[in-house]
Amino acid sequence: MDLNAILNKEQAEAVQRTEGPLLVLAGAGSGKTRVLTHRIAYLIQEKGVFPSHILAITFTNKAAAEMRERVERLLPGEGNSVWVSTFHSMCLRILRREIEHLGYNRDFSIYDTDDQRTLMRQILKELNIDSKILRERAVLSQISQTKNRGGNAEDYLSESDGDYLSKLIYQCFKRYEEKLKENNALDFDDLLLKTLALFEQFPEVLLQYQERFRYILVDEYQDTNDVQFRLIYALAKKYRNICVVGDDDQSIYRFRGGKSRKYSVLRSGISGMSYDQAGAKLSFHLSDSASCEHGHSGKYAQKGKKTLDGKNRGKGSPLSGI
Repeated sequence: MDLNAILNKEQAEAVQRTEGPLLVLAGAGSGKTRVLTHRIAYLIQEKGVFPSHILAITFTNKAAAEMRERVERLLPGEGNSVWVSTFHSMCLRILRREIEHLGYNRDFSIYDTDDQRTLMRQILKELNIDSKILRERAVLSQISQTKNRGGNAEDYLSESDGDYLSKLIYQCFKRYEEKLKENNALDFDDLLLKTLALFEQFPEVLLQYQERFRYILVDEYQDTNDVQFRLIYALAKKYRNICVVGDDDQSIYRFRGGKSRKYSVLRSGISGMSYDQAGAKLSFHLSDSASCEHGHSGKYAQKGKKTLDGKNRGKGSPLSGI
């Protein structure tokens, strides 16, 4: 694969640095999807990685479909073995195979917004809570926010002010979770939470997927919430071959708990992972992924670090691990 004929210097470097953790900051129009798809092709054609050992995650079904199509064009007959999906689609596939470990049947239902509201109206009626005092949408919003932080009803109560309304929401939250379990159902947020619970409670299941996904790529990393972060961390912890791409200026999923962080890439749990502490905005930066004790690289980005599109964007800054 002649990358120099296809990509510019910065894009080619991002493709070829395949081992260990890698952070790419890239703005709109910088060719990040091209980098990700060619990175997948490079891993398979030049590094001999099995397609089924690669996981590529993005945030929308449309983006996943586009990436999948590009990969298949680059790798006819092989590209369809790469897992290219959203977080929720990935978790759904895993849960359909593994959820019996958590006491659910594999044919579990997924409640959409209308199903959730219907169930919550029933719960409010059962608990004799006046809908003028507490609306089902307000309760479901608090439940979703808590789940996106990785919490449950008890966590919600401990984090709340402990006032009258908070206690009512706590009661509804508990009953909501009980009803879902009784109905062998999950809501949209549960797809992530239950997969995380599966990995944390059953190490043998996690190991199975760590062995499968030895190379992980994550697009739009700035939109990850806490649960998604923990899922990535769990999967990448063994082999550490993870590439995350994002733009700190664009976070479209803040309403689901996405946080625009200073790219503490999988934080300190994976030795050698680094993050950009830039005060100046860098549209593209390759973090130094050399191994170092406690993740501290002690190295500095060069001044005038180039972006993915090859242009200079300000001064570099210290790289370090948390």
